[in-house]
Amino acid sequence: MKISSLPILVTALLLLPAIASCSEAPSDITVTHSSSSKTPSGASYYSTAHSIKGQRIQDYEAARKVFWRKLYNDGGKTLYCEQQFGSGYNRGINIEHVFPASWIAYSLRCGKRHQCRSNSKKFSLIEADLHNLYPSRTDVNKARSNYPFTVIRGEQRSFGSCDFEFDERARTAEPSPEARGRIARAMLYMSDEYDLYLKKKQESLYLAWDGKYPPDQAEHRRNERVEQLQGNRNPYIDKHRD
Repeated sequence: MKISSLPILVTALLLLPAIASCSEAPSDITVTHSSSSKTPSGASYYSTAHSIKGQRIQDYEAARKVFWRKLYNDGGKTLYCEQQFGSGYNRGINIEHVFPASWIAYSLRCGKRHQCRSNSKKFSLIEADLHNLYPSRTDVNKARSNYPFTVIRGEQRSFGSCDFEFDERARTAEPSPEARGRIARAMLYMSDEYDLYLKKKQESLYLAWDGKYPPDQAEHRRNERVEQLQGNRNPYIDKHRD
């Protein structure tokens, strides 16, 4: 009996879209960027960053090793206090997430920090971003907690010569003028790079700090080094070279 090939051909054509969709590479991490007017002229670095696959650090534990062994292998200064520290282990110095990890978890709706680490690859990637990680005195890092930054009236310093203030009742913190620009550019970068929630009042403050406190050569060098280590730059730093 002669079998017509027409039904077979029609069936094959109908299955082609499904086959094609199955052959596409999976995307575990989706990064979106806001079209906010705050985005600097260097925003083209965003697409460049994500085209360099394999360089992005995949989780915080890996980032900690890169941070101490490669980014600060010769020592440096802490973010909030400008305190000098040497290479290797430094008692009383740890790593600060400028954009708090708890805020990242809130934006992603993935649970608490420890839960997000196990159920969200996107959270792990964001938590490991070196542009958001700075050395800090442990006591100052603890006092900052996850408080938003602002300007606090008065000068009630709790850390001696370190110009860092915090208000537990208001749940706010005030960094020194020397740290404000670096903080602002880290916060704005994180908000744009990963579409993380940032209140308008905070955004306006950071834009003002970014303009008032431009990056010094040390911050530019750090940006260069982070690009070498994880494959992307912070355009909020680069725009000051224009």
